Amino acid sequence: MVPETLVTTAYLAAGMLFILSLGGLSAQQTARRGNLYGVVGMLLAMSVTFVAPEMASPGRIVGPLLAGAAIGAWLAARVAMTAMPELVAMLHSFVGLAAVLVGISSYLAPAHAATGAERTIHLIEIFAGVGIGAITLTGSIVAWAKLRGTVSGKPLLLPGRHALNALVVAACVGLAIPFMAAPDATGVVPLLIMTGLAAVLGVHLVMAIGGADMPVVVSLLNSYSGWAAAAAGFMLSNDLLIVTGALVGSSGAILSKIMCDAMNRSIWNVVFGGFGAAPPAPSGAGAAAQGEVTPVDTAGVAELCRDADSIVIVPGYGMAVAQAQHPVRELTDLLRAAGKEVRYAIHPVAGRLPGHMNVLLAEAGVPYDIVLEMDEINDDLSDTDLVLVLGANDIVNPGAEDDTTSPIYGMPVLRVWTAKTVVVSKRGMASGYAGVENPLFFKENTRMYFGDAKKSVVDLVTALR
Repeated sequence: MVPETLVTTAYLAAGMLFILSLGGLSAQQTARRGNLYGVVGMLLAMSVTFVAPEMASPGRIVGPLLAGAAIGAWLAARVAMTAMPELVAMLHSFVGLAAVLVGISSYLAPAHAATGAERTIHLIEIFAGVGIGAITLTGSIVAWAKLRGTVSGKPLLLPGRHALNALVVAACVGLAIPFMAAPDATGVVPLLIMTGLAAVLGVHLVMAIGGADMPVVVSLLNSYSGWAAAAAGFMLSNDLLIVTGALVGSSGAILSKIMCDAMNRSIWNVVFGGFGAAPPAPSGAGAAAQGEVTPVDTAGVAELCRDADSIVIVPGYGMAVAQAQHPVRELTDLLRAAGKEVRYAIHPVAGRLPGHMNVLLAEAGVPYDIVLEMDEINDDLSDTDLVLVLGANDIVNPGAEDDTTSPIYGMPVLRVWTAKTVVVSKRGMASGYAGVENPLFFKENTRMYFGDAKKSVVDLVTALR
């Protein structure tokens, strides 16, 4: 065992590494270093925990630790980048489950007897931690199922759903009274009832959120998991867990707010599945795009690329599904070698996870300096000769700006239609994740390049060579 002061110092160092990790992950250029800081911080935290004075039997956790490490390594090695959002959502559920189990176990077998105000505070920590954990657990599972396609992305809007949510919250708060008043551990019944109600609330909250908002939901669940971890830290009197949970919770909340702003959404609108939103548009509104599309073949796209001096590539989830990021990088290298100005335009909610497109492009070795966010490049699109849209849909939908009946009206989008020519690479004419048609496909300066994104880009590279 080591002195408590050394443990506290190590925890402080780990907390600083976690802060540096978050700072590093805020930019592509420093993301690898930020990830390394996080790994080192977690290794330090786990190592010190083994030798902490309160660790009576460290050998008991060796087996679960090794099993968890093996499962984590296996998942990391086999999961595809397109499945990363589902994996993240599922990992959030584990944090919620841990908070629930830690809370119930610390109530049934407290580390030390507490009385008076200390006991009251500890019981509040347990009750709040278990409640947040239960919401995070079931909400994350539903988000995983929606992202995976097991559950429909359409929102489940039950009649009186907001009143139902309010009733469940009131019941959970009311159960705190018998729980707090119960002597010893006899309050486990109201605690378990509250856990069940919170779990149902987590399911209903996420079921009421539409598929287009899933990137925000994943970020929000990340915040929930952080607060659940912080609550577990209070229950265990672990300063590092409190600090780490607060970092994750606050950063997740800030990211959720940023993403909501990028979608012209209120965060309360997302959390409560349409609470405070405008009345729904008439059936079919925002989906009546008229006209005919203009298809183009590989030779035609190649000719457009040769004639263009400035080219912007807009990656979307279709590119991720087709795993086309490496051929896209080859296309970029080829065009830049020919003297073309090539840049990428990234929408904040492109893909199914914040930063999804950035990670894919970094994996393929696309230079960081030509990958620009929406606000950085949107004004330049009107001076661009050619825009290549690869598997993106809702984020380039002009209806968000000029169709007041569209469900995504008011959402900031990449104004690709202002470019001289737009080439959209898609398998077919299916609507995007928001479930609305895209008038972009019918504009005079748009060419539809049908086919699998990876094959299409490979064919284009071959033609240009």
